[in-house]
Amino acid sequence: MTSAAGLTDRVEHYRERFAGFLTTEVGPLEEELARQDVGSAFNPRLDDAGRMHPAVWEARREVQRRSAKAGLYSPHVGEASGGGGFTRAEMQHVEEFVYHRAGLGLGLAALGWTEGANAAIEHCSPAAREQWLAPLVAGEITAAFANTEISVGTDVLAMETRAVRDGSDWVLDGHKAWITNAHFADVLQVTAVTEPGAGTRSLTMFLVDASAPGVTRGRDIPTMLDDGLTGELDFSGVRVPAENVVGEPGGGFALAMAWINWRRMCRGGMCAGWGAWLLERAVDRARTRASGGTPIGDLQAVQHLLADMDADVYTARAASLAAQVELDELPGGPYGMPLHPDAPRLMSLIKVVNDEAFFRVADRAVQVHGGTGLRLGSPEEKLFRLARNLKIPAGTVEIQRNAIARRLLR
Repeated sequence: MTSAAGLTDRVEHYRERFAGFLTTEVGPLEEELARQDVGSAFNPRLDDAGRMHPAVWEARREVQRRSAKAGLYSPHVGEASGGGGFTRAEMQHVEEFVYHRAGLGLGLAALGWTEGANAAIEHCSPAAREQWLAPLVAGEITAAFANTEISVGTDVLAMETRAVRDGSDWVLDGHKAWITNAHFADVLQVTAVTEPGAGTRSLTMFLVDASAPGVTRGRDIPTMLDDGLTGELDFSGVRVPAENVVGEPGGGFALAMAWINWRRMCRGGMCAGWGAWLLERAVDRARTRASGGTPIGDLQAVQHLLADMDADVYTARAASLAAQVELDELPGGPYGMPLHPDAPRLMSLIKVVNDEAFFRVADRAVQVHGGTGLRLGSPEEKLFRLARNLKIPAGTVEIQRNAIARRLLR
């Protein structure tokens, strides 16, 4: 039975189990992390190289392993790959619940994100499924998506990383940058040019052992997130066996877009969950913070801030859920290859609507909290920086508008 679009019995069951997991498994780990004085999951101390403190990283990893054991880590992955096989509409409800309940705590690591398995990797060979995909779903290892380069972001066809055949293997050379989890990943999901000049057929995706000869983890790239997770990767004569090609040679562009589109679709639940959390905190602040002897919530200016936050959270959430339902109903679904022509517009709508709305929500949340909201490390300050960050990764908001307009004009 479905009481609302995507709100199925298995989603309800997942949310019940996740709530219990936060209490019984995550809570004690957060208490232990606090005792170590190394920062928190989203405001970690950094080591001398600017990377996330190893104790914080290990706490996140422990949550991932326990979550996978509890069957909570990979609901977005197909059932044939060991995941839950949830639809995108179902995942909107799951992601919203997780981000709302976990806030900025360790619990966010319990749901597979960019470090985990994804729809693109599911196209790997039987040998790679055993070596890489199964351990990713089980939370035993982590991954990094190595697509962006120093001078190449959205225009992926301009990348310079190359792979050439050598017998049955491939030899990979190049440099990647702005890579989340570059410092810690066990397997690297790398896109490289294998047939120059072939347009969207010029790229191939590889699964690369991060410890293979020729792979070097480069410098940390400090960003406004200040989490010590973004860095560079260098590939020099890295030999990649044929079984570590994902899909077929020449299929890398479609696979890379499947990963990027997944991150775009995840904006719906992420921003709805965090947006509702910020709104609740702002309402509580308006009720309890006094100015001139009365709560600031009595001031119309503050009431309008809250109303605008509520409107943005509600409308972005509703638009996202409607789009996720449409995507699930398209022939081939959200990860079809080839992708249905209507899918890119819907995915771009989800991203641009949420990126813009969540930034406004976070900005107003800081305003309601006043000086407290400006304090470094506060939830409002952290999510304001994160909201600004969201407008760039997985395709800038400008690129999303281009994709929407192209479909409309056709």
